[in-house]
Amino acid sequence: MDALSPFLRPPALAPTLDPEFRPASLAVGAFEAAAKASGRPLSVGLAVEQADGSTFCFRRHFLPLDHPNASANGFFLERLAKFLLWSRGGWRIQVDGPAALVDSLKRYYQETPTGRFDSEIIGDRVYEKPLTIEAVTALPAERAATQALGRHWKGCRIGFDLGGSDRKVAAVIDGEPVFTEETVWDPVKQTDPQYHFDGIMDSLKKAAAHLPRVDAIGGSAAGVYVNNRPKVASLYRGIPPALFQTKIKNLFFDLKAAWGGIPFEVANDGEVTALAGSMAFQKNAVLGIAMGTSTAAGYVTPDGNITSWLNELAFVPVDYRPNGPRDEWSGDRGVGSQYFSQQAVGRLVSVAGIEADPAMPLPEKLKLVQKLMADGDPRAKRIYETLGAYFGYGLAHFATFYDCAHVLVLGRVMTGTGGEIILEVARAVLNQEFPELSARLQFHTPDETSKRHGQAVAAASLPQIP
Repeated sequence: MDALSPFLRPPALAPTLDPEFRPASLAVGAFEAAAKASGRPLSVGLAVEQADGSTFCFRRHFLPLDHPNASANGFFLERLAKFLLWSRGGWRIQVDGPAALVDSLKRYYQETPTGRFDSEIIGDRVYEKPLTIEAVTALPAERAATQALGRHWKGCRIGFDLGGSDRKVAAVIDGEPVFTEETVWDPVKQTDPQYHFDGIMDSLKKAAAHLPRVDAIGGSAAGVYVNNRPKVASLYRGIPPALFQTKIKNLFFDLKAAWGGIPFEVANDGEVTALAGSMAFQKNAVLGIAMGTSTAAGYVTPDGNITSWLNELAFVPVDYRPNGPRDEWSGDRGVGSQYFSQQAVGRLVSVAGIEADPAMPLPEKLKLVQKLMADGDPRAKRIYETLGAYFGYGLAHFATFYDCAHVLVLGRVMTGTGGEIILEVARAVLNQEFPELSARLQFHTPDETSKRHGQAVAAASLPQIP
């Protein structure tokens, strides 16, 4: 038996179509329990620093170096570091721990394909600094910045939401939506930046036709955005690097200019998801998760603000089995996009015994499953039951990093009765395996229209009109 196996605990409520799923939440719990039971647990600290100096510190128990399963330490350290990089974000990781563990983490980011992917995307492209792993004897002081986001409704506004399979737009007058529309598009494969400009402009013009004037425009879009500039996003994966630098980075500034320089703000779609929930339910401490083309997430703090965190839960590890499903972009296994998105539905279709052309686009596979679910097909139900189990165990893991009392769930995957099954099974998981968390965590879902268009409406509130 290898050193990792003792900690890969089977879930009490195994996903119907994926009994080999080994939740991170259970594995981490078992690992820390073993470390404490040794009587000599190692205390290992990590600090992740962002470009503005914001620093987030974490400390966990690891196995003594002479423990029979001590070789598992490197795996658990790397999975923790990856979660912190993609949830919090940062270009420098400081590690207070044994030199051998620090060296193994350095090698991971330097020598493995998945480590180099994280290093390039997070370090080079998001923070424009090489990702650095440093050994320290004490963690630095924690620093965090938060800010207010959105909640501006005065005037005639347009909000848009850009996803990988569709774009949505809303016309809003003094907080009341007067028009919403969803348009199918295929941005990921496009190599011409003009495709993006023209598509967004088309939606904005359609919304403007329902307003007496346009005072401000706000946008929600998949990816990492800093000061209205895309840093990295799957929407633009087809754009050559040179054109990304010259065209895509200034895409929203060009759109703003085309609309006469009116207030124009763009935020990560996950942040807008959380904002939509916080406003709709008048609650704070909200973790928003949108299950769409990929997995978008955002967080509103207990005091009602947003953070400088990345919240890219599409890339965080949620399944620790070595042979978990592989993410086609990062190449890593067991990360969020394969469990909470159309991608998850797509890979489960054949497992459920549903015949579909392998070349069928993911949005069409989801529509097929939704139709079968509406017709009472038990195969479709098993897909949603599986997603619900994933979600319950995933939330238990997320809750160790996010101080949240409310979870807003929306996105195309949540549409219809299948979404209800996802939440029912997730709640059953929490009740049985994590009762304390279940007692304090509330689920929220918008109505069917808001599930699909809520982010576009909320995005309209982003810009402040002078």
